[in-house]
Amino acid sequence: MANAVEVTDDNFAAEIETYEGLAVVDFWATWCAPCRMIAPIVEALATEYAGTVKVAKLDVDNNTKTSARFNVRSIPTILFFKDGKLVDQVVGAVPRPALEAKFKEHA
Repeated sequence: MANAVEVTDDNFAAEIETYEGLAVVDFWATWCAPCRMIAPIVEALATEYAGTVKVAKLDVDNNTKTSARFNVRSIPTILFFKDGKLVDQVVGAVPRPALEAKFKEHA
């Protein structure tokens, strides 16, 4: 993921909750087939919105505290934070237009 940062339980607050602007976090796991399906879409949007939107990925298997804190029960789950506050979410492998619409809505 060239244009997405990896976040963890340890750096989530610093990377996402103190970020001014739109931050999008993809909650995923290596074994998750739908996560692998949506990953190229997330990467493409990260490239297109570079400098405007911060895109991050969080591995749910290695970061259970943050996943539990935001009640992530299904993956992929993509959370949208505006100025550090959770404002929206997308659950499941959705088509690119649906995900891009959320980027445009909040950016």
